[in-house]
Amino acid sequence: MFKSILVGTSLLAASLMLGSCGEKAEKAEKPAVFITIQGQDLIKPDGTKLFIMGTNLGNWLNPEGYMFKFSKTNSPRFINEMFSQLVGPDFTAEFWKAFKDNYITREDVQFIKNTGANTIRLPFHYKLFTDEDFMGLTTAQDGFARVDSVVEWCREADLYLILDMHDAPGGQTGDNIDDSYGYPWLFESETSQQLYCDIWRKIADRYKNEPVILGYELFNEPIAPYFPNMEELNGKLEDVYKKGVAAIREVDNNHIILLGGSQWNGNFKPFKDSKFDDKIMYTCHRYGGDPTKEAIQSIIDFRDKVNLPMYMGEIGHNTDEWQAAFCQTMRDNNIGYTFWPYKKMDGSSFVGITPPENWANIVYFSEAPRTSYKEIRDARPDQAMARKAMMDFIEACKLKNCVVQEGYIQSLGMK
Repeated sequence: MFKSILVGTSLLAASLMLGSCGEKAEKAEKPAVFITIQGQDLIKPDGTKLFIMGTNLGNWLNPEGYMFKFSKTNSPRFINEMFSQLVGPDFTAEFWKAFKDNYITREDVQFIKNTGANTIRLPFHYKLFTDEDFMGLTTAQDGFARVDSVVEWCREADLYLILDMHDAPGGQTGDNIDDSYGYPWLFESETSQQLYCDIWRKIADRYKNEPVILGYELFNEPIAPYFPNMEELNGKLEDVYKKGVAAIREVDNNHIILLGGSQWNGNFKPFKDSKFDDKIMYTCHRYGGDPTKEAIQSIIDFRDKVNLPMYMGEIGHNTDEWQAAFCQTMRDNNIGYTFWPYKKMDGSSFVGITPPENWANIVYFSEAPRTSYKEIRDARPDQAMARKAMMDFIEACKLKNCVVQEGYIQSLGMK
């Protein structure tokens, strides 16, 4: 009997060992679920190459004036101030909630998928992850709720998602596009850099296991070319990127991190240590110029030098013929692209919003002198009319009421 007990115990131990080995083998053979980098290519979990094609959800979580037909009133802060002067802060808050609920929806994401796209870039304002005043909320911002929705919609549509901090603390650009105070204070403020790192760490911790997300773009178009100390600022770019990467890597080693060049994502000379992380890719932007390889040769040369993927995060606002020619150039040179933007008033986008009745009166107010309270009073149109026009805009921005720009979409060659 003792012998049989020993035999049984040995069999049990062997069984446990085999089970343990089997579990280890199973774990080792578990397929990758995240996009990875192989030289200049992005590789999907099934081992095939991902060539990025798609669009940007601009204006939704980082309003820009020109997409509303505003010119001088061109940053989120300015737009919110103008609306508050026009119809009051309470109605403005109601407008922003309706705007966020309707400007981009599940239907929009499915439409984007149906164009042949495989990737969406989501620009967002850092304030969405703070308790700062932004788009109608002054505490408990809804950034995670909004991003969670897009993640879910992209999963349903089989699209990849790039998270782009379009407006960083302190401002990384120094122009309207980063909602700054006219200078890229991020590069000179330890406080702003700490907040930027804290937000990215928080975002990365939430999405560290989310394979729908292709990667994190630390910030958009750093350091506009307007400043006499531009080269000094350029010299700080890589170090500020490294701080953001380090913060993300504290919680997330799965996702790729995207770095854009200075001066509208076009100058890659500031990068001296291109492989300080093993999951880095680069992103460029370009509007206008010749649609030829020669026009982007410096970008190609940098990409070849570092032997890492390069992706055209923003491009657009051109003729269909130019876009078709340049898309071919990018395909020939292995540079993926997401066109800017998906939706705005009128054309040069995937879908166009038709301005509602009396929107011209709101545009007039946005352009009128408003540097004194008397000027605000003198320029303000009838409030009932303005409120109706703003809510009519909400209806007009819904996909079912937009005009599909067929030629624009076809020019991108995604099908």
